[in-house]
Amino acid sequence: MGENKLIKNIDFAKPIFLEGLVQYQEGQVVSRTLSQGKNVSLTLFAFDKGEEISSHASTGDAMVYILDGEADITIGTEVYRVKKGEAIVMPANVPHALLARERFKMLLIVVFQP
Repeated sequence: MGENKLIKNIDFAKPIFLEGLVQYQEGQVVSRTLSQGKNVSLTLFAFDKGEEISSHASTGDAMVYILDGEADITIGTEVYRVKKGEAIVMPANVPHALLARERFKMLLIVVFQP
């Protein structure tokens, strides 16, 4: 396994419980970047209850996979309640926002045009 790893901050060749790689912090959004490239980014997040990411748009398609808890995710003008074990895709260039209805953890995968 080479020195120029494309994925970082995670053990290689070992089963991993993703939910355990980010911890809840009171009143905060905690993140752990696993990969940040030109075409793809992978980031784990832990949101305390009531924390949010306000409306914004991305130039890439973004998929959220909920690892724990639940969130309200707004895409355009629609609000979706997304729970542990569920995923939702937010299309590129469409405003979206996230609100922690309760504490939740997610894996965010963003794919950009090559």
